[in-house]
Amino acid sequence: MAFASNLALTFLLLSFIVVTFASTNVHIVYMGHRSQSQNESELIEASHHDMLSCILGSKRAAMKSILYSYKHGFSGFAAVLTHSQAKLIADFPGVVRVIPNKILSLHTTRSWDFLHVKPDIVTGVLSRAQSGRGSIIGIIDTGIWPESHGFRDDHMDNPPPRWRGICQEGENFDSSHCNRKIIGARWYIKGYEAEFGKLNTSDGVEYLSPRDASGHGTHTSSTAAGVPVESASFKGLAKGSARGGAPSAWLSIYKICWSTGGCSSADLLAAFDDAIFDGVDIISASLGSSPPLPTYVEDVLAIGSFHAVAKGISVVCSGGNSGPYAQTVINTAPWVITVAASTIDREFPSTIILGNNQTIQVLLHLVFSVFRIIFIWIGLDRNTTDTKSMY
Repeated sequence: MAFASNLALTFLLLSFIVVTFASTNVHIVYMGHRSQSQNESELIEASHHDMLSCILGSKRAAMKSILYSYKHGFSGFAAVLTHSQAKLIADFPGVVRVIPNKILSLHTTRSWDFLHVKPDIVTGVLSRAQSGRGSIIGIIDTGIWPESHGFRDDHMDNPPPRWRGICQEGENFDSSHCNRKIIGARWYIKGYEAEFGKLNTSDGVEYLSPRDASGHGTHTSSTAAGVPVESASFKGLAKGSARGGAPSAWLSIYKICWSTGGCSSADLLAAFDDAIFDGVDIISASLGSSPPLPTYVEDVLAIGSFHAVAKGISVVCSGGNSGPYAQTVINTAPWVITVAASTIDREFPSTIILGNNQTIQVLLHLVFSVFRIIFIWIGLDRNTTDTKSMY
């Protein structure tokens, strides 16, 4: 009898442990369009807490679980939930979908000339659009390196009165890094850290701020709206004037991607929600999921862009880096402008001088100055000491 009682107690304790320590993950509770005015955003956030408290047992637990309340362009929230909790809340009235958080991935100076978008063509699109003057471009990416010459504000106007964005401070980034070119900057990491744990930046590899550690966001920002920089090159290659497609446009930066592990979809939706509130005219997002394509109702980029477009904001996305096989293009929602990659109309030829003075014509992407390079040529080692060799 005592043995049976002990066995029952053991099973009871094990059941308690399983329930208490059930694995939790970030889930996005998407509730669709919201028609309330901006001053009701606090009420919307409170309603999210009330809804989740019905599942978790208290408002305090709900507030601790919620990472973001989406309340400007659409309604919903991201929260840390067990699978069973997510299933329960999916049946609540007003809930469109509960989407597991996903980690998305990130997908030349002559690009605009290649597209014949040139400032010196009086009847061209760039001239007719006044080089983007009066427009605000929101960049959702890895942040920005504000010291880059492409973000000077010498000839920029002050932000318009309709602008509601902020310059969020953080590591190696303060309000002085925003100017009349970079008029807003925010960063989002709650979804990322809920998946991977606290981000350690003591090694200087990343910054808890809008500052760009990988260069991807700086690249996309300058491609979209960088001011002209003369004599730009990469180690002497492609020397010329580098400029963005809309050099007179303002920039607002939304950092959601981290050099140590990708971009959280919960953070992405928060960036879309803030960009809609801030008042951007265009959103650029060079990121996305990997093939195969998710359905639109499970694709957070499609969801965020849908509500942005409904507010009159144009959304431009990359088509991805996969392929060229079937069904490898991503970001294909019909309300998004999807831009594919392309080859370009130039080459970088160079001459390699081998140790026996034989020369080889090659196409190159990188330039190095070295003292000794070893080449494999028809199965034999060939040495060269030409310090100007390129490969």
